[in-house]
Amino acid sequence: MTTATPDLQIDVIDNQQLVRVLLVEDDEDDYILTRTLMSAPENRNLRLDWVEGYDEALERILANDYDVYLVDYRLGQRTGIELIQEAARAGCHSPMILLTGQDDKSVDYSAMAIGAADYLVKGRIDSQLLGRSIRYALRQAESLAELLEQENKYRSLFERSIDAIFVADQSMHFRDVNPSVEQLLGYTRDELLKMNPARLFDQFDKLREMRFSVREFSQIKDFEAVLVSKQGRKRICLISVWAVEDANGRPVWFQGIVRDITEQKKAQQELIIAEKLTMTGKLARSIAHEVRNPLTNLSLALDQLVDELGEQNEDTQLYTDIIGRNVERIGALITDMLNSSKPRELDRRPQDLNDIVRETLGFVTDRIKLKQMTLETHFSTQDCTANLDREQLRIAFTNIFINAVESMEPEHGRLVVRTMCLDESQVCVIIEDNGGGIPPENLQRLFDPFFTGKQSGMGLGLTATQNIVNSHKGHIDVDSHVGIGTTFRLTFPK
Repeated sequence: MTTATPDLQIDVIDNQQLVRVLLVEDDEDDYILTRTLMSAPENRNLRLDWVEGYDEALERILANDYDVYLVDYRLGQRTGIELIQEAARAGCHSPMILLTGQDDKSVDYSAMAIGAADYLVKGRIDSQLLGRSIRYALRQAESLAELLEQENKYRSLFERSIDAIFVADQSMHFRDVNPSVEQLLGYTRDELLKMNPARLFDQFDKLREMRFSVREFSQIKDFEAVLVSKQGRKRICLISVWAVEDANGRPVWFQGIVRDITEQKKAQQELIIAEKLTMTGKLARSIAHEVRNPLTNLSLALDQLVDELGEQNEDTQLYTDIIGRNVERIGALITDMLNSSKPRELDRRPQDLNDIVRETLGFVTDRIKLKQMTLETHFSTQDCTANLDREQLRIAFTNIFINAVESMEPEHGRLVVRTMCLDESQVCVIIEDNGGGIPPENLQRLFDPFFTGKQSGMGLGLTATQNIVNSHKGHIDVDSHVGIGTTFRLTFPK
């Protein structure tokens, strides 16, 4: 065997960089023929080295000392196809040209399938064809290297982006997602690639609407939809999608960005609620001032009238009692209105959420039994201790429990109460009923002061409940379907 030690320094011949070529060939006659072809004037910038064994060839390839490899198809008990495959697995990006003694289409297809740069039949090679094949292989390798560099750069941006970025087909099935999508939705990349996207949308009509817009206009910007995570948490998101077209202008795939605006929406909602409470507070104070003065005079006049009447007959006693009770009721309503509209002064202490919920349920258990309804409880076995105001939360929970009981049919009602620890920083109470549900047009106004769907009541119970929750820096979410029931989800920081 004849080999040459590669020269690692860069040589330049007539402004052409020297190309280092390694021939992997177990037939010395073929090596001599190839060397002769390499000696032609047009190939003067090509330098040829030769090895004949599979193992030595792989060692040279892994050392990355050559620009191009000419690989014979037959290498003893192994093949050039195997060598090219093993080199590719080892991370070799230098072009490899497969040489074979016979023109075999199956070998040709195999060579192309494994990434060989070219396929040459030995008996048909001349110096020009060999030189041109090597030059084209190098140019192709340079182009692929540039593409790989660009791909790596954009892949890095894709993977490290804070925004949730995805690639999808025309049916909006995922083809790729970045880690931010996994974090937002709680699913792994593999799970998302196999998933029907309809499972992620709170309302399937939203997915249908988005698909139509993308197909019709090739893009959609800031489309608002509610996505449901693997853990069941609903996230309000803005989705932007645009088409990537082929050379003929036809969309071949789609890419998109998802922005989670849940916290932003909650902050806006809390600001609106705070403004409403401020206005309600001003109105309540104004009403209290205007009503309490004459109410006080009325109460004093009633007391004086009772004193002057002395011993009253039965009818007089009946009327004075009615007046007295209604004066007290008006005063209580004024107090409730004032309390529901002003920020709560909390006495927050470490409290077990399970104990507060159990204690509050005791106040409504008689109503549930009287109406022959079912109460189902699931208390967390984890530590649900948080800084809470026990008395205020009893008021908040009582308002929701009573509303739930009153919304359900006697003998058919089912109230389900769950507590859980969402993570190390939050505790949660979920209250579900199977009542009549809340119409969508009323759901947005549910916590507005003086809004009520009942024939009686001032509509301040849920306003006070939300005020208490907000004072705890917590969140209250409501999900309701007419004819099915309503679910309240109250979350508090630990």
